[in-house]
Amino acid sequence: MTNLRVIAGGKSSGNVPGDSPVALLYKRHGSSVYGRCLYILKNKAKAEDAMQDVFARALENYEGFRAESSPLTWLITIATHHCLNVLRSERAPWHRRFEQEEAARAERQETQPDSPQAYEAREAVRKVLERLDAECQAIAIHYHVDEMTLEEVARAVDRSVPTVRKRLEEISQAVRKEV
Repeated sequence: MTNLRVIAGGKSSGNVPGDSPVALLYKRHGSSVYGRCLYILKNKAKAEDAMQDVFARALENYEGFRAESSPLTWLITIATHHCLNVLRSERAPWHRRFEQEEAARAERQETQPDSPQAYEAREAVRKVLERLDAECQAIAIHYHVDEMTLEEVARAVDRSVPTVRKRLEEISQAVRKEV
């Protein structure tokens, strides 16, 4: 299990990082949260990532914790919801489609013939891009040309991954209509 570190300058209420309330919660309940994440996700690496996400969320929302339940109950609830969202995301149909696109992208890079069909497809994409707003253009270029991941594109355009995914789907539909 990895250690949670409170980043200097973060929401630690001016305390010494090791004495922040969330750091203390981590010391007391980190193994329980990890156990819940491992139970739901059934993968050590995913459970560790999820546990870190849970404590990051707890750090962000600590001031809103009303102590109507025990801190462990609060953390386990966050962990359960987060892990279930991870599982839902993995089962989502878009997940397979983007994985297939990644595989096709790698295959195209290996054999990149410049055929007349490829030229026509590029022209159709350019026409569609011209009709899009600047944000959608940036998303399309970052993902399809720069070959950034969904997470990288989301950070680059300061949007959420679901928003980027939705924009890419809209762009794909517009391109399919054009081609």
